[in-house]
Amino acid sequence: MIRFARRGVLAVGVATLTAHLACGGDAGPALPLDEGVSLALAELRARTLSDIHYTYRLRVPRAREMPLEGTLVAQFQWFDAGANDLVLDFKDPAARIRGVRVNGAPVEWEARHDHVVVPAGALTSGDRNRVNVEFQAGDEALNRNEDFLYTLFVPDRAHFSLPLFDQPNLKARFSLTLEVPDGWVAVANGGVTEETAVNASGGAERGTTYRFAETEPIPTYLFAFAVGDFQIAVAARAGRTLRMFHRETDADKVARNREAIFDLHAVALEWLEDYTQIAYPFGKFDFVLIPPFQYGGMEHPGSIFYRQSSLLLDASATQAQYLGRASLIAHETTHMWFGDLVTMSWFDDVWTKEVFANFMAAKIVHPSFPEVNHDLRFFLAHHDTAYRVDRTAGANPIRQPLENLKEAGSLYGPIIYQKAPIVMRQLERLVGEDLFRDGLREYLQTFRYGNASWPDLIDILDRRADAGLAAWSKAWVDEPGRPVVTTQMLDDTHPADRLQVSQNDPDDRGRLWPQQLELLLSYDEGDVRMPLSLSGASASLGWAGRARPNFVLPNASGIEYGHFRLDPESVDYLMSNLPDLEDPLTRGIAWVTLWDGVLEEEIAPTAWFELLLRGLATETVEQNAQQILGYLGTTFWAFLDDDRRRENAPHVESALWAALADAATPTLRAAYFRAWRQVVLSDAGLERMRRIWAEQEDVPGVPLSEPDFMALAEGLAVRGVAGAEDILEHQAERIENPDRQARFAFVRPALSLDPGVREVFFDGLRDPANREREPWVLAAVGYLHHPLRAAHARRFVRPSLELVQEIQRTGDIFFPSGWLNATLVGHNSAEVADTVRGFLDELGPDYPRRLREKILQSADMLFRSARISAQ
Repeated sequence: MIRFARRGVLAVGVATLTAHLACGGDAGPALPLDEGVSLALAELRARTLSDIHYTYRLRVPRAREMPLEGTLVAQFQWFDAGANDLVLDFKDPAARIRGVRVNGAPVEWEARHDHVVVPAGALTSGDRNRVNVEFQAGDEALNRNEDFLYTLFVPDRAHFSLPLFDQPNLKARFSLTLEVPDGWVAVANGGVTEETAVNASGGAERGTTYRFAETEPIPTYLFAFAVGDFQIAVAARAGRTLRMFHRETDADKVARNREAIFDLHAVALEWLEDYTQIAYPFGKFDFVLIPPFQYGGMEHPGSIFYRQSSLLLDASATQAQYLGRASLIAHETTHMWFGDLVTMSWFDDVWTKEVFANFMAAKIVHPSFPEVNHDLRFFLAHHDTAYRVDRTAGANPIRQPLENLKEAGSLYGPIIYQKAPIVMRQLERLVGEDLFRDGLREYLQTFRYGNASWPDLIDILDRRADAGLAAWSKAWVDEPGRPVVTTQMLDDTHPADRLQVSQNDPDDRGRLWPQQLELLLSYDEGDVRMPLSLSGASASLGWAGRARPNFVLPNASGIEYGHFRLDPESVDYLMSNLPDLEDPLTRGIAWVTLWDGVLEEEIAPTAWFELLLRGLATETVEQNAQQILGYLGTTFWAFLDDDRRRENAPHVESALWAALADAATPTLRAAYFRAWRQVVLSDAGLERMRRIWAEQEDVPGVPLSEPDFMALAEGLAVRGVAGAEDILEHQAERIENPDRQARFAFVRPALSLDPGVREVFFDGLRDPANREREPWVLAAVGYLHHPLRAAHARRFVRPSLELVQEIQRTGDIFFPSGWLNATLVGHNSAEVADTVRGFLDELGPDYPRRLREKILQSADMLFRSARISAQ
């Protein structure tokens, strides 16, 4: 503990450090204070603080090396009968705070970990208090670039840059004034109330001062602003003005996308206002497209941030990208109600905001894509990705306990984004669609501009439906993993129950997951669908007077969840006939179900590989084709060794190019082209790839843009073609967009033919400053560990694992998983699998449990492919 005098001057030395917080020189009560925001500290502040208003003023310099100087006025009601000191959160306060005043008087304050401790004696309990802080903002969450910056404060990073009470259940009203350089614009949660030009004087540069309206009550992780060289597109929809900030220099790309982007936002807003019966609750509606943004999007009220490439699509975009854009927009817009209007009380329930964002998004996109099979879309968008985690030894439950917000980032992942919406669909079916909707309306009205927990919602729904939801929630929300559901067709000695369906716990803990199954019995003359409630260990039924079916699919509605282990007859039939099944949803479910069999070594990869190629030749539904292409790429790189890849490459390349030529839609042709360029290995294929990059050959029906040519150049380089460095140099010269130029320059060393250059690049990633633009880092790490360079990249695996803890501390929420996936996905050797197992075995008991789980999740495919590819 370090005490600071009234202007932040060190007053006492290390010898005076104690285990308690001082109060004006007298020892005050001990506080639950540690690095980060502990649950104990958050609960104390939630009891003692209310009606919080923050007023910030920040001066933003043009030069990245110059700090942002700022002031804060925090006003709040405070009542603490125990006279605990007041604790604000702020990273490195000893170096960054210039002074603190309380109720007009300067005070002594203390720095402890990432907190500012203000003595209780300076405050007035039971009354309104005012704290003024002069400070230098921390760069850690400001994402500063040469000509723009943007904040990203989720989940607990607001105090990395600003002093405040950084916890979700202390919602506050924020007022903001920004002084920005000349030529830059600014956007924040509130609307601009005043914009004033400032002339250069007294050493200050010429610029503009923006004053923004006070927000509605929002949590600290949703406070946001962006400043810099942005263009602004404006549109009106249904009487509402929408503004899009972006940095795209390709005017044709902007023109091609802008109306669809505005329309998709307008559709989402209209749908949500109707479903919730609550008008959009945050006034103005802006969104900012940022090229190196870490996520697809972030739901800041009044100012949503997106990764620019997720919304401004290339002319060669696939149907998956168009659907992905619509879902992303619907997801972030849903958050305005679920997450922003009503916020989780603590981050153990962060999944509640994400589940409803994805759950509602699946409904919202329906009218915009009437030609799409949306049941198939929901199934493919959620199940396969959730299974990637739930089949691993690192599986985690949907709802997880959390003792400190510094660990909150580790809660994010496919389980809350993909599994939870499936579980919510099951809940909606369990209680009924209308009752479910009405319960959500009550939930939003009851807790609007406030906080709530998952049990709060369950109580509301249980009162309406009387469905015993607590027990259901324990099985599906509080437990990790998935059931193994097995079907068995019995012989004629069991006339009444010729099909037995059983479930078992893969961890042998005796757990049961109650769910309603829809069984599909397939016959030559047509399919028969039968419901089956699987609430216990097993259930059975007869054929209802019918003959033995060709196959049985126990997850036929696409909402069921588990590892569905089919009987041998069904597997054999599907391995021979799956591409010929008439129903697209049934085909999609069968592909995902058989993939589980491949990973469990019940189906040979060679037979699976041939089935995938047969499926591509006949599949007409783009969503299924995209799924098959994904499986084909994974099987090609993960389950085939180098010799077998090169042996199969000409056949695979020819099949994909033929499918491209025969595809019925431009988006499907684009999907086949992307898959083709990812697997090209033959001399003929590489020569065609070079000609396409050099614009000497067209791709039939696929218009290429700057990012496509960048990807082709990078693909040629990673394959080590002759003249690769010249290709990269020429590509660098023809990139026009400055943000894409910067990204290409960053990634380029990872593509080098010189192993020494790649090694120096990797060593540079040990410095957090070189990991700031996370999407660029992950692209580069993926190239370092490309399967064609896996032998050399083995030396990077152990150091990469050793960096994961630091990456969690310094990076954003998805970066640890992204880093692990990029590191391991290109490997399938027993040597690398042993390296990972050895690292895990050596970890001590203090290593964060959830990080260990992340490693196990990312390494699962490596463990399986190392075993399978060696066979």
